[in-house]
Amino acid sequence: MENTLPELRREHGWSQQKLADALGVSRQTVISIEKGRFDPSLPLAFRLASLFGCTIEDIFTPGG
Repeated sequence: MENTLPELRREHGWSQQKLADALGVSRQTVISIEKGRFDPSLPLAFRLASLFGCTIEDIFTPGG
């Protein structure tokens, strides 16, 4: 899956650690999601969307 997480995070002025803390996950999890190595669980995807005030589809799109 492709995602806009790095851009969203930077637009909000959040570090990877701050985002990880807000989500209750490790910084490594945030890094893995941003690099497309890990697809988040549905509850985690909903938490991300809620934090950034957008939909899951605004963050994640099917990759090639």
